Order: sequence, then C-alpha cells, then structure tokens
Amino acid sequence: MLIKLLRPIKKFAGKCIRLAYKLTYRLFKVDDKLVIFISFHGRGYSDNPKAIYEQMKQDPRFVGYRFIWFIKNHKEKNIHIEGAEIKEYFSIPYFYYLSKAKLWVVNCKLPTYIFKKENQVYLQTWHGTPLKRLAHDIDVSEDTTFYRSGVSYEQMCHSYDVDVARYNYMISPNAFCTRVFQTSFKINRERLIETGYPRNDFISNATKEECDAIKNKYHLPMDKKIVLYAPTWRDNSYVSAGYTFELKANFRKWKEILGEDTIVVFKPHYLIINTFKDDPELDGFLYSIPAQAEINELYVISDILITDYSSVFFDYAILKRPIYFYMYDLKEYATDLRGFYLDIHKDIPGEIYMDEETMLKAIKNEVYDYSKLNEFNQYFNNHEDGKASKRVVDILYKAVH
Repeated sequence: MLIKLLRPIKKFAGKCIRLAYKLTYRLFKVDDKLVIFISFHGRGYSDNPKAIYEQMKQDPRFVGYRFIWFIKNHKEKNIHIEGAEIKEYFSIPYFYYLSKAKLWVVNCKLPTYIFKKENQVYLQTWHGTPLKRLAHDIDVSEDTTFYRSGVSYEQMCHSYDVDVARYNYMISPNAFCTRVFQTSFKINRERLIETGYPRNDFISNATKEECDAIKNKYHLPMDKKIVLYAPTWRDNSYVSAGYTFELKANFRKWKEILGEDTIVVFKPHYLIINTFKDDPELDGFLYSIPAQAEINELYVISDILITDYSSVFFDYAILKRPIYFYMYDLKEYATDLRGFYLDIHKDIPGEIYMDEETMLKAIKNEVYDYSKLNEFNQYFNNHEDGKASKRVVDILYKAVH
C-alpha cells in the first residue's frame, strides 16, 4: 500500500528534477578531465563500458582524470570500483555530472530528455551483435506497440533517433554491424568505429587462474564439464514490473541424459525479473546464476553454450566451443516478434533444436560441426583479438584532445 502511495510522489519528483536539469544544464562548464560511465541504465559495473574504463585506468594518458559510474542502488549493492567514484543513477548528481563531463561512455539508449553540449563527446558502445531486428529495421504494422510501456513504432524509432543524433562515435564489432547499424539506427558511416567489442578482450585473454577464480566465486566444481544455458527474453512476455520468462527446460531430463560428469549453469537475461524455484533433486547439477551476473565470466568457464535467440552466441563463438540452439518456440517467435537479420537455418554457428531430448543426446554424443563455427568467426569475430579496448581508448584520447 505504501509503495502505491509513494509511486506518484516519486514520479512527480522525477519530473521536477528533469525540468530543473533542462533549465540549468547549460550553466555548468564542461570539465575536460571528467568521464562518466553508464551500463544497462545503471544496472551495474559491466559490459563494454567496464572494459573501456579498465583500459583507461591503466593508460598513462588518462592520469589525473576523474571517472564516475552511475549505478542504481549502489549502496545496497555494496559496489566498489577501484579508481572511480559511484553516484546514484537518476539522482541530482547524475544530471549535474552529465552536464559537466567531457566524455560519456554508455552501452544503452539514453532517454530523450538528456541534453548534450557541442563540446561533449558521447561514445555509444552498444551491447551486442543483433540477431533480432532493431529500431527502423523492424517491419511491423503501424498499430504495433513496443516494450512494457506500449509505445508506438513511431515513438520507438523517435527515441532512437534522438539518441543517435547525440552520438559522436558508436562502436561496431564487425562489418555486419557496420552495415546493420546504418539502417537500424540511421547513423552515418563516419561515426561508426569498427573496432571489435572491448568486453570481448576478456574472452580472448582469460587465463586458467582467472577461470578457476570464477568457478570458486560461483561455487562450481573444478573437474566437471560445464554447460551454460543462456536464453533471452521475449518481447511479448511481461508484467507491470518487468519482463518474464517461462522456463521450458526439464532439467531432470538434462541430468539424466548428460550424466554425472556434467553440470548446467543457468543464466537468465538481465531483463528477466521472475525467479526460478530450486529443485532439491538437482543439487550439484543445476546452478542458477543471478540475471545481473557478468556473463563474460560464464563464457570462459563453460565448455558448451545452449541458447535460443540471444545474441550471446556471437561473443561465445570467439572461444571456438560448441553452441546449440534450443528454439522450442521458433514458429511463434519468428512470426509474432521482431524477425531476424540472419537466415538462422544457414548462418548461425550450430544446429537448431525444437525438441529438448534430441538436443541433449546430440550434446552427450558430441555431435557438432566445427566448420560452420570457423566460417562464422571469420566474418563476425575477425576483430576480436583481445585488443579492442586499446583501439577504442586511442580514438577517445584523440577525441578529447
């Protein structure tokens, strides 16, 4: 009851803060040695912004710079970032430092009410190579609505257009994205920097010691084969609080077929809000990882990936390990939702399975075509050499000097 009463008050306060920001943001002088970072609308310290920050932190050219991360509920999360300050996302300091920072490093679409000055530099890192169509590339009827907010197609595209107009640079991980981003985001080629993804440097460079430390962190056995199951969210499955996911995996069957020498790590998409019940019979076999966990860590410790329509397979392919696609709802997904950029029956680096048992037996018997994976990597991951962060930071240094 109290939450319902507070909601309109918080909404009104938010409007007041935004209005004050709109009226005052030009009054604050830009600080040439201030850099701000936002990952997934303040969800945490992660993804491309994290990799770029860690590269900047060790670059002598950025000695004396001030780094600020905006993170939601950071005190409750007890987050500490060495060498950086943390401010609350969507707070008064958030708007103040947006007005002052010379450089913005962001991996998600910023709201339309954010203003950028001419002498500020906005790097949009984005957060994945898309399988599903984005923004202007989505071909739908005019009455289609998007997200939980139910915005129209025109409103959805407008929100991207406003943000793209602010970009000085946008990272493209490969030639495919360089082409797709120009049509989906309506961005000119000159602002796209085809560098590879900074976050993937960790995948290329992870050591055995780092992998062992990650296994210890999640209390995983050291001597078993690890299957990572990382499905995505569905555009049309949500409640008022967020997106939901109906789990269509019989993990008892997975345990029976895959055997005692294998464990499964289940990582939901970060947008998923529902929790999944523990099954005592699966103790020691199934390990559920929080949706907000850094998925790059899970890539490097796993031997096999199972996914569906998530873009995780683009990054995972760098490891040259087997990928299986469990698309039990393929017919519904392909026709009712956003549609695909790729011909999924020809272009993705693995077989599609609509039947769970058939897929599990293929995994058990190590049925996988590596030639398809090698061909995929030559096109989509040709820049992933473990040095993307340095390439991006070199561009940023020139941009702010």
